[in-house]
Amino acid sequence: MDTIPAALRAAAATHGDKSAYVEGDRVVSFAHLLDLVRRTAAGYRNRGLGPGDRVAVWAPNSIDWVVAALATSYAGGTLVPINSRYTGPEAADIVDRTGAVLVVVADGFLGRTQVADLRAASGLSSVAEIIDIADLDRVTEEPGGIDEVAAAVSPDDVADVLFTSGTTGSPKGAMSAHRQTVGVARAWGELGGVTAEDRYLVLNPFFHSFGYKVGIVTGLTTGATLYPMATFDPTGTMRAIQEEQITVLPGAPTIYQSLLTAPDRGDHDLSSLRLAVTGAAVIPVVLIERMREDLGIDTVVTAFGMTEAVVVTMARDGDPAELVAATCGRAIPGMETAIGAEGELLVRGDFVMLGYLDDPEATAAAIDADGWLHTGDVGELDEQGNLRITDRLKDMYISGGFNVYPAEVEQVLLRAEGVADVAVVGLPDDRMGEVGTAYVVGTASAEDVQAFAKERLANFKVPRHVVHLDALPRNLAGKVLKNELRRAHEREDR
Repeated sequence: MDTIPAALRAAAATHGDKSAYVEGDRVVSFAHLLDLVRRTAAGYRNRGLGPGDRVAVWAPNSIDWVVAALATSYAGGTLVPINSRYTGPEAADIVDRTGAVLVVVADGFLGRTQVADLRAASGLSSVAEIIDIADLDRVTEEPGGIDEVAAAVSPDDVADVLFTSGTTGSPKGAMSAHRQTVGVARAWGELGGVTAEDRYLVLNPFFHSFGYKVGIVTGLTTGATLYPMATFDPTGTMRAIQEEQITVLPGAPTIYQSLLTAPDRGDHDLSSLRLAVTGAAVIPVVLIERMREDLGIDTVVTAFGMTEAVVVTMARDGDPAELVAATCGRAIPGMETAIGAEGELLVRGDFVMLGYLDDPEATAAAIDADGWLHTGDVGELDEQGNLRITDRLKDMYISGGFNVYPAEVEQVLLRAEGVADVAVVGLPDDRMGEVGTAYVVGTASAEDVQAFAKERLANFKVPRHVVHLDALPRNLAGKVLKNELRRAHEREDR
């Protein structure tokens, strides 16, 4: 079961007619899921998808997303998830760089015109067909010999390419083998004690490893029933928890903060919740305590991961609230941690990516000769190996659970009329963890800067605040001194 097709077939054989997915009135059993995937995979093959070819999926969470993704693996292809909030040019860049043969798109999501936006972008020379995910059933065909294709998939074949960004702002595609994607999903499920009896509400987006690998794939390895949600809203989430008796609710800290502060929380029964797994930011002890006491969640654990390694450390059931809040837990089986030069966190093990797509130089810079992945985070390890992140070597910040890379935002804003210079910094925010502040030199108004960004960037990347300066603080080498900007903000906050 070290490939995604094998995990899917095993889940169908073990759980059969048990519900694999519930989305509103639509219920799909494990056996039916396998049938949908087989037929869709056959359609992919007849549309030109060959072994190792890429399929890009640009859509919000849904059962159809799951079918589109699993069919990619079953047809011997490689999955390329695209952030559902990306603009057309951002999505087109990923499609072009991966040479995707097929692109599955949720046209009209959030009132936008994704298919038209994608076709309006330059490139797309590799694409044989753009498929509206609402019409995915028209792709299905008789399976024919597709099971033999699935059986030929190797644990060492590349299963997926998930894109992140580096400090230069250029997105990089982290490649994982099937054995890694299935292995980390299985490890996460085992540490969380996830079983076939669990009902798992998936708020984490499927395009993210937290939704795809420890969501979809963990569902296959455990037999849990998954309930995908396309967008998060507190009332809808609480209604789903109550009506469906949800037991597992992973998410970024902002999810739980939103539930705790929801004015109608008292109108909903959330007592079915037993497991919450969070991460992505330093979490106040009081939040963990309130998750346990006010939301009634029996087990609350924290974890540390990244696109290049998915899950590295994880707290365990029974850890005290202070440890869960102040640390990211200990290395999971198959992974190890160390502290290198300048206090940088290094990680090594089974689930570290194969490398960056078509970028051997970036791969060599990230993974050293001894196999250690240099995370760019500064951390500390206690005597038990519990990890505490203390700072970042990189400028990346986390807003609502999403990584934001300032260099990418800065490159966009520098093209705006009236922006002569700009630096973007993540600053603390009670609800989102961190939000972006753009320090701008020039005549462009704050409204103009934000409007320009909204047209070209996903909403979580758009700076929440704009501050005008006469000049950015720089050192003799010309590098912007972002710590000075952060310290200036702290002084103003006092």
